[in-house]
Amino acid sequence: MWFKNAVIYRVPNDWVANGDDLEQKLSLQPLQPCGGFQMESQGWTFPHEDGVFLYQQMGHYLINFGVEQKLLPSTVIRQHTKDRVAEIEKQIGHPLGRKQMRDLREQVTTELLPRALSKRASMAAWIDVKNKFLVVDTGADKKSESLMEALRRADDTMQAKRIDTEMSPGSVMSQWLLSGDAPGVFTIDQDLELCSLDASRATVRYVRHSLEGKEIKDHILAGKKTLQLGLTWNDRISFILTDQLQIKKISFLNILKRESDAKIENDLEQFEMDFVLMTGELSLMIADLVSVLGGEKNQS
Repeated sequence: MWFKNAVIYRVPNDWVANGDDLEQKLSLQPLQPCGGFQMESQGWTFPHEDGVFLYQQMGHYLINFGVEQKLLPSTVIRQHTKDRVAEIEKQIGHPLGRKQMRDLREQVTTELLPRALSKRASMAAWIDVKNKFLVVDTGADKKSESLMEALRRADDTMQAKRIDTEMSPGSVMSQWLLSGDAPGVFTIDQDLELCSLDASRATVRYVRHSLEGKEIKDHILAGKKTLQLGLTWNDRISFILTDQLQIKKISFLNILKRESDAKIENDLEQFEMDFVLMTGELSLMIADLVSVLGGEKNQS
């Protein structure tokens, strides 16, 4: 249940939060098994074992986007194509042309698809109705956009855009490292990635390493850009912040785990409590993070 990553979107102010309406829209586009000649299928799945597509709790929504893909490795296609080519060339007595090879590969792929196994993966997204933002549990922009595209197809009024701050996260993180401290309730941890801006793209990574030394400052003063920095918010959540305003490797610290574990009654109640704790804490953390980055840019 606990999110491990976060790509943050701003929900438009004119979006009307209607749980029943959104549930109905999502239910019209459920994840279906891949057809016999289909490589991939996308759709919505249940975020919890209650048979509904929209989980609602205290002004927060949880949705789940599923993808089913056929497992058809290129090595398998290549080997079958090679065998077929050898058989045909033996019959006709001369090599196949480039277009014939390409057509044959497509034909082999089509023939193998119905026999291929499938795998499923899912990705959750949380909508904070009051604060008007949406968070996708992924560290990859491409994956978050695939979910958002599907959500826009389901609800064309949901035109959410990536949050953009007044100050660049990369530049701000470099300033924090030079000063040796992060503002407010944030503290600097021990993970860092720096990259040169020249053609070499020379990269330096520190993992579980003190970031207070002169060496770090020298890298930054020499022109290296901060790509990722480990931070802790309010002694409750640790994470990696990227220069693209992605939040990765979220870890809810022991105080949250104790609060959650102390209230266990059954699986449903545990899920509800975890969701309330997670959304409550992440809402506050995201607000503080946007604030120390200078607030949001006006996207109008």
